[in-house]
Amino acid sequence: MNLKERIIEEISLSGPMPFERFMEVSLYDPDGFFGGAKLRSEKAGDFLTSPEVSSLFGETLARYVEQAHQRLGDPFQLVEVAAGSGSLIRPLLESYEVPASAVEVSPAARESLAKLVPVTSELPESVRGVILANELLDNLPMALAQRMDGTWRERWVGAEGNELSFVDAPVRPEVEAWLDEYAGPVDDGGWVEVQLAAGEWVREAIDALTEGSILIFDYGDTAENLLSRRRDGTLRTYRSHHLGPHPLDEPGETDITADVNFSALMVPGATLHRQDEFLSRLGLRDRLSELRHAELEAARDGAEMERLKLRTLKTEAETLLHPRGLGDFRVLEIVVGP
Repeated sequence: MNLKERIIEEISLSGPMPFERFMEVSLYDPDGFFGGAKLRSEKAGDFLTSPEVSSLFGETLARYVEQAHQRLGDPFQLVEVAAGSGSLIRPLLESYEVPASAVEVSPAARESLAKLVPVTSELPESVRGVILANELLDNLPMALAQRMDGTWRERWVGAEGNELSFVDAPVRPEVEAWLDEYAGPVDDGGWVEVQLAAGEWVREAIDALTEGSILIFDYGDTAENLLSRRRDGTLRTYRSHHLGPHPLDEPGETDITADVNFSALMVPGATLHRQDEFLSRLGLRDRLSELRHAELEAARDGAEMERLKLRTLKTEAETLLHPRGLGDFRVLEIVVGP
């Protein structure tokens, strides 16, 4: 029995399931998208995040970790959550070595990470230092709601024969409370992804952090700036580096994701940045300038292989800073303690 058949069986026994249950099974079940043996975040996989695009992402964040370490002193620990293949933590630790560990649920990713750092499936109970999370929150299970005749209705997952479909359901109190506070003035017909689990994860990370900071990188925006995307919602799938099918069509075979509503995560001590601005303050634009000069010098010297290597690094850095691409991602920085 494949994953879709198991989901249909669960629905036949228990009735329609909330969308967050469907998303959790589709992504994190042993037969789910992240539960299997395939490493998803790599060129041969299904999507690339900033660390896979360029090792300069980790190299640049090493400066942030170094500054935090100098400010806090020892004991100090770096923890990366949803660390994937290690493409962030590897160049970071090569640039600045500190005690580090990773949190990862994907078996394939855990196997890759274990060659670099200790790996666990959950956040440590106590962390003094820096917690990093790159493109984690957009994959946490979320409820799905639609504005209908001036009120909110949830969209759950039902089954008709061998196919899955959205079905109407009354809005649950916790879902409605989140919508009333963070969705904004959505027009009738508009769809909203209700990201309760993202808020729970942020609170868990804050509780674990005795002193230091949390850095969260992801796509999304404030509630106000997401309003223009609410007509069809931001829920979507990815596979093989392209947009995939409808989220209900092939559970376990595609990534399921949505833009993060950062307004729902603005706790005391939090600051929201654009990725291009944040990385620039840590020196990435200066590094880009150095690469441009070095490329020109290599060209003048006739060092063609070196020039090509430098051009690749330069192009990758430009991609991290592109104002309509990765540079438009958001960085949520939460500082705990003095």
